[in-house]
Parts: sequence; structure tokens; C-alpha cells
Amino acid sequence: MEIKNTLSTKYLSTWCPGCPNFFILESAKRAIANLIKQGYKHEDFSMTTGIGCHAKIFDYINISGIYGLHGRVIPTCLGMNLGNPNLHVIGFAGDGDTYAEGMEHFIHAGRYNANMTLIVNDNQSFSLTTGQATPTSQQGYKTKAEPLGEFNRPLNPVKLALAAGATFIARADAKDIAGTAEIIEKAIKHKGFSYIEIMQDCLIFNSEADNTDDKMYSIKDNKDKKKAEQLADEWDYNLKSGKIPIGVIYQENRQTLDEEWPQLRELVKKRVGWKELR
Repeated sequence: MEIKNTLSTKYLSTWCPGCPNFFILESAKRAIANLIKQGYKHEDFSMTTGIGCHAKIFDYINISGIYGLHGRVIPTCLGMNLGNPNLHVIGFAGDGDTYAEGMEHFIHAGRYNANMTLIVNDNQSFSLTTGQATPTSQQGYKTKAEPLGEFNRPLNPVKLALAAGATFIARADAKDIAGTAEIIEKAIKHKGFSYIEIMQDCLIFNSEADNTDDKMYSIKDNKDKKKAEQLADEWDYNLKSGKIPIGVIYQENRQTLDEEWPQLRELVKKRVGWKELR
């Protein structure tokens, strides 16, 4: 049996037909399957999700994990990492629960540099709850909650990730399955906090934010901080102008959380979690 097939489940998908979440699911499964082919163990992968359309991915990937709470993807990932730093922990989140309720966790994840991967599906709206504005929604975006339009400027999470000290920062295009899979694989291989923002359309809400393909362009993997800051400035999430760089915007090597703490170093050395250590 093909390895990718072992990552599938029998649950019926409830995403809207044609939703880019299907592409993201395929990219994630391809990345994990390719890593397993390279010697990673299926049982060493774990995941958690927030609450939102993205979170249904929990039912569609056959790896262990915890179905999380809104805005609490990162602390759940951190708990998994502390419990067993040998796991390859992946958090799937949305722009709403990461950049709104979960913002404080996002900032400190960069500081701690725990060995985990955060994948944020960004369609610039709270689509599961009928399209309210999120922190990355463009100015003027009208919803039933804001009939006069969103007044506030959108947040630039890539710039925030750089300021917080994230050691792997990337942006992907949901429509590019192969490219997104490659970025996810690189993120999981990276030692430290890996953050990927996947730009995706929503077929139902915030249609103005859809079809930004003409603004996207591919970049080479970048390790220069100044260059990363320039790349982050190219897109302000307001849709009217600018380019959207796709690829690894920044990567650096820095001591990880499990390398700093002797107790965690011992778990890594013995290839066990706390349960097995006892």
C-alpha cells in the first residue's frame, strides 16, 4: 500500500466542494508521506487544530493528536513537545484563531523556539461563523457584523513572526499542492519553531480576497534577516497593491527549547517521553 494511503481516514469530508482546504490536506499528506519514506516514523507525528474550517483536517489525516480549542493550537503543540520532544508536532490553525484570540501564543512561540510546526490557513475571514473580519481582513471588508466595513488596517503576521524571533517563516499558495508540500516538509525538518502561512481563497465569504494569484511570485529560500524584512513589507494584506512572496521567507538556526532544558535533552537522548522515562 502506498504510504500516503495509510495517512487517509474513512471520515466523510464536510468542506465546501472545491474548497482549497482539500489542496492543503493533500499537501500535508504528501509532505508527511515523503518524510516517512525518508525514515521518519508514522507514530512519531502528532497534530492539533484550532476551531474553524481548517480544523476539520484533524479528521482526515491518520496521525495521533488532540482536537484543540479556538486560539489554543500553539499551547497544545507546546504541551506535546514538552511531554515528548521526540515527536514531530504539527499545529493546524486559521487566521482567526491564530492572530486574534491566539496572538499572545504566536508571539511567545517565536521567543521559545520550541520544535514544532504551525500551519496557518489564511483566507482573511472567520468563514466557519459566516465570514466576520479577522485581524488580516482588508480595510473596507463588509460583513453582517460590520455593515460599514472593517475600519482597522490588517495585521502583517509575517512581520510579527520576524519580530518575535521565529526561526522558520514561510508563505505558501494553497493552489500549489506540490510547492506547499515541499514547504511543509522543510518546516518539519527544521529544528525550532516553524511557521507557514498558507494563502487560500474562501468560496463563500470575502470573495474580494480571492484570486490573488497574479500578485504571487516564488522566492528562493532566504536566510538573510534584512532581506526577509523587505519581503515581509511587500504585502500589506489590503489587496490593492503589492506582491506576495511565496516560499521560505526566513530561516535561521538557534538553540531550541528542548536543547536549553537538561530534562528535555535527556528525553531526546533516550528517545522517550516522560511516560517511558518513568
